[in-house]
Amino acid sequence: MRILRNYILQECLLPFVISMSVLTSVFLLGYLPQLANKVINSGVSLKAVGQTFLYYIPILLGYTLPVACLVTVILTFGRLSAENEILAMRTNGVYLRKLLAPLFIVGIILSLFVHILNDRLIPAAYDAQSRILQETGVRNPSALLEAGSFINAFDKYIIFIYRIEGNHLYGVRIYQPQPHRPTRTIVSQEGEFVKVPREDKLKLKLINGTSDEPDSKNPDIFYKLNFQVSFITMDLAKKQTRLEKKAKAMTLKELHQKIKEFKKMSIDPSPLMTEYHRRLAWSLTPLLFILLGFPFAVITHRRAKSANILFAVLFAAPYYLLSLLCQGLASQNIMNPVLTMWIPDMIGAVVVLILNWKLCVS
Repeated sequence: MRILRNYILQECLLPFVISMSVLTSVFLLGYLPQLANKVINSGVSLKAVGQTFLYYIPILLGYTLPVACLVTVILTFGRLSAENEILAMRTNGVYLRKLLAPLFIVGIILSLFVHILNDRLIPAAYDAQSRILQETGVRNPSALLEAGSFINAFDKYIIFIYRIEGNHLYGVRIYQPQPHRPTRTIVSQEGEFVKVPREDKLKLKLINGTSDEPDSKNPDIFYKLNFQVSFITMDLAKKQTRLEKKAKAMTLKELHQKIKEFKKMSIDPSPLMTEYHRRLAWSLTPLLFILLGFPFAVITHRRAKSANILFAVLFAAPYYLLSLLCQGLASQNIMNPVLTMWIPDMIGAVVVLILNWKLCVS
């Protein structure tokens, strides 16, 4: 059995290396337009763009490694099944569950590696990118704005923006923590930002929203004020030598601490909770994809590489699309972040159990 195990793992090695290389290269090419946009619209230097590009490679591994696992298993076992090698193994008394055992162990090891990626390496890469953009942001504060992240770069305010398209903002939340008083909150459906010439400031034009305004008789009490258009000017926090980390640049421990801190400040921590559980859920994707690809490859008997790669993409795409949908719902607190981000994994686990159970007991 050891010889058979080594044979299977050796057969998986080359497709895995090729899949990782091709997928990472394709994703990097897809990232180039975003980098070009930073150069053109945000004033980021070419040197900073080059450094950001290099730091993007470990970030991509969180996506490409699980998909490479799925492609590898489908290609390898699709060929073994098409050439009747699996049939020969079964004829000689080798049960499919014994073939699945080494894949299961490899899946666990790779899932642990992805967990380390999500907890340490990817946040460190995001943090390095943020430091590069911070240097650019001293000259161009608008470069510090990023959709889906809490932004602490401006004095007195914490900003969260759901979507940014050019100079237009969608779903703007502005929090103004006040010592010994409740946090003031401004919520706007839309907005635009304008850089104040020769100053490290941003002027935000907010459209259709509400703001908390203190009661003149009791400053600790706020009332809601609806507005169609409102302007607010924000200063870059010059006193900070190092801007506070964004959610993507935080480790899981730091995210947990920040969630507690935001709850005490009456700031909705749903985006942080969503990011926390997304990382935990995505850590299981290598194991999930390996166990999903195995029964499909054995059952279909397909040798064609192009068809198998297409099937791998068709399996992986729904998982990530559903995860992104859950992420959007959870970050806006429409659904519970703790449960919502695990929905794709739970659905995938049910499919994996059904397919492998039917295959291994047959």
